[in-house]
Amino acid sequence: MNRTLLLKVLARTRGGRLVIVEGDTRLELGETSGITVEVRVLDRRAYGMVLRNGSTGMADSYAAGMWECDDLVGLVRLAARNMAPLDELRRRFAPVLIPGQRIGALVRRSTPARARRDIAAHYDLSNELFALFLDETMMYSCGLFERPGMTLREAQEAKLDRICRKLGLNPGDHVLEIGTGWGGFAIHAATHYGCRVTTTTISEAQRVEAQARVDAAGLSDRITILDRDYRELTGRWHKMVSIEMIEAVGWRNLPVYLRKCGELLADDGLFCLQAITIDDRAYEVEKGTRSFANTRIFPGGFVPAQTPLLDLTARNTAMRAVHLEEIGPHYATTLRRWAENFGAVELAELERMGFDERFQRMWRFYLAYMEAGFAERRIGDIHLMLAGPAFRGESALLARAAGGQPLSAAVEAAGDEVEQQRRAA
Repeated sequence: MNRTLLLKVLARTRGGRLVIVEGDTRLELGETSGITVEVRVLDRRAYGMVLRNGSTGMADSYAAGMWECDDLVGLVRLAARNMAPLDELRRRFAPVLIPGQRIGALVRRSTPARARRDIAAHYDLSNELFALFLDETMMYSCGLFERPGMTLREAQEAKLDRICRKLGLNPGDHVLEIGTGWGGFAIHAATHYGCRVTTTTISEAQRVEAQARVDAAGLSDRITILDRDYRELTGRWHKMVSIEMIEAVGWRNLPVYLRKCGELLADDGLFCLQAITIDDRAYEVEKGTRSFANTRIFPGGFVPAQTPLLDLTARNTAMRAVHLEEIGPHYATTLRRWAENFGAVELAELERMGFDERFQRMWRFYLAYMEAGFAERRIGDIHLMLAGPAFRGESALLARAAGGQPLSAAVEAAGDEVEQQRRAA
């Protein structure tokens, strides 16, 4: 029954062709133009898992080895191209679903203690694991591939430099970073722009590794790493940055997060927020959705949308949006590079680290799932520049910085001077 029902749904596939192989049986569904993907079913229980649980069932059945595919990214892209009917159905039922979502949010309140547990579930897996597929900067966010042939490291450094230039960093600045990661931004900003950075993370594994990297770079006098939840931060800062941390906040706490950022930002300050985003039209429905991503990979995670994010900022803070840049297409390339690196790791190496074949397959699916989402523009990534109410800078300067140009010749000269001083030392 499950097989029959799912095949009826798949028979309406558009935007490509899906080939399903079971033993000697071969079914070709969809259109001859577009993506062609072949799935080899090894265990029929997979049909029921996908039918009942959507993306989660798809991931779980793949991780269990119930099916193979010649192009995982292509398969998820094909699925994304056929989501319109489901999206419309979910929008129609939104008035029924949303009250239940709000009750669920009350039950699963995002306290600092719960936030630490959720963060640990992903980011504390193993520093060694992440080092297998990230580049030397250990940046776990979208890079910027500004020209053909760029390496992953070059793309990440281009992203970090663009953020620094948008903020107009100079040696006199003291920057607050919310979400340290493994220290990539802090090290880049202190090294190339001479500023001081105070950065905070609630991931113990990341904090330990970030501190070791800061010490190795000889920057412990310029970089301070805190063990604090964003709600526990104090002070007023003229320059702030947060790179893909907001996704861990949860939709219910977005006003809390934005209010705190507004309190921390000086009246004439600048805040660069890099955030993964979903389509505005999916925002309300996604609040209560238990998807593969927020149950198997990022517990408690939620991706905001641009319009609600701007609206919540206006309603909860004195900050103003002065510049927004969409960089989502670069994320598909970033994820492809990560997947290539991860795919080159031998299973024996992962097993030595305590990760079995099921974990390997789940992460292969995760990286493909995310790449496909960005490739099909189901999700995006933005640099949102927020300014305090007394900020009088020109947004045109920010636009020039986005194109890879310095905010001012003085900032660039100061950066060169700092670099020369460091080399001389």
